[in-house]
Amino acid sequence: MNLEIKNLSKTYANGVKALQDVSLSIGKGMFGLLGQNGAGKSTLMRTIATLQDGDSGSITFNGIDVLKQPEELRKVLGYLPQEFGVYPNVSAEELLLHIADMKGIVNKNERKEIVSELLNRVNLYDVRKKHLDGYSGGMKQRFGIAQALMGNPQLIIVDEPTAGLDPMERNRFYNLLSEIGENTVVILSTHIVEDVSTLCNDMAIIGNGKVLMKGKPDEIEEALQGKVFELPIEKSELPEYEEKYKVISQRFYMGRMMITVVADDFPSGEFSGKAPTLEDAYFNLLFDQKKAELV
Repeated sequence: MNLEIKNLSKTYANGVKALQDVSLSIGKGMFGLLGQNGAGKSTLMRTIATLQDGDSGSITFNGIDVLKQPEELRKVLGYLPQEFGVYPNVSAEELLLHIADMKGIVNKNERKEIVSELLNRVNLYDVRKKHLDGYSGGMKQRFGIAQALMGNPQLIIVDEPTAGLDPMERNRFYNLLSEIGENTVVILSTHIVEDVSTLCNDMAIIGNGKVLMKGKPDEIEEALQGKVFELPIEKSELPEYEEKYKVISQRFYMGRMMITVVADDFPSGEFSGKAPTLEDAYFNLLFDQKKAELV
């Protein structure tokens, strides 16, 4: 079970190069696609999901030529888009029964059984009769996963699934996605580093439509071992430190600004070493990308 993307490019009519020669090999399990808003993640997800065409390149999944056989891919695809709309005055049960019917599940009893099983799986069975406009953001996302799981798909795409969720709902969603990823190819597209570090065993970072880095999260972190340092400073001192060091991020800690610096050698005695995180690796890459654009 493998998704192969080779040299995929897409330029919109306004001249924006949304995808530039993207190549990825994605196997079974949770694969994280990390990038800022506008990096090209949604364009890639929509192209894989057969909602738009690429200009060049190829996508194959288990022998299916996705760009030439979109109807075949849709038979094994589950998709939760970034903007997932629902019919507000319909219950979760009613809408899932309708979706099951559209998926070709013609037997009425079988439809009811499948829908009940899915609602239980996403912990919505007790509120199955409730109209979807009364659902919280997290409940709507769990419903979105339920509809994406209809028909036992082999490939599942979830685009920015945890944006706007509170910590408790996000944790529930993490647990659900982890369970799904055990036997399926799941692509998680997000700008939230925690989503990838928590869930994924393989990942890629995308920016300006290009794959900037790919690998396992722990290996990407390990590449910065011994090169990440931090220091609490006064906010007014930030420009001075940015002039002297590679400051990849800053945050407030106990009323003071804490800066994170990447350097090959220990910057000075006032800094302390820091165990690198995926967020550090991500910010370091974005720093280098921005610097390259200014040259």
